[in-house]
Amino acid sequence: MPDRDRGERSVFQGIVDVFLPARCQGCNQQTGPQLASLCDTCRARLSPLTSPLCTCCGTIFTSGEDHLCGACLGKTFAFSRARSLFSYKDPLRSLLVRLKFGGDLSVLETLATLARQAEAEQAVHVPDCLIPVPLHKKRLQRRGFNQALLLARACFPAWQAALCPNLLCRHRSTVPQTELSGKARRNNLKNSFSLREVDLIRGRKVLLVDDVYTTGSTLHECARVLVRAGAERVEAFTVARVL
Repeated sequence: MPDRDRGERSVFQGIVDVFLPARCQGCNQQTGPQLASLCDTCRARLSPLTSPLCTCCGTIFTSGEDHLCGACLGKTFAFSRARSLFSYKDPLRSLLVRLKFGGDLSVLETLATLARQAEAEQAVHVPDCLIPVPLHKKRLQRRGFNQALLLARACFPAWQAALCPNLLCRHRSTVPQTELSGKARRNNLKNSFSLREVDLIRGRKVLLVDDVYTTGSTLHECARVLVRAGAERVEAFTVARVL
């Protein structure tokens, strides 16, 4: 870039910093000209999820080494691994709520930065198919977007060639999972998902992406359909997990 262009851009950025100073996406406090997405206080409130944890579902243990939890010893889930980056609490919780229910797409850059810094791509294996958990068409029409698809794009920019946004579909409308708990969640989702092209899954390594892991019921039901279709491996990724 020519020196003149750099100088003009520097002057322009200085004007932006003065009249439109950057604000923290978590608390809305002014953060200054460094354009930080989260201030130091909000960053300190994040709770990264690290070992020890269940080698399958990602349940967090208080001590010891990574091992299978009781539920996974009983082969409760159809996926082989589920990983989440952070605990589902503020400020991350508010970012995901603003995205999912408020349509605030401005938080995606912050979430992408957090995923990169947390090395999301190291938490799971490289997939052949990157599949966002789908919404039913009626909910998609009301919301206008699928947050799982936006997160798959934001958190895994290097894997976009593997993105298959329309392969898995949700053909049955169900009661929102947030209104249910425990066994009711799994029963609510039973036979809700299907594949448009089964042959594209056979022998493939799949990574499912969603926003929040609560009981694992949604990811399990999606994985069950994929495994039944012949997927070699199904892993799951969420930005946050309810503890």
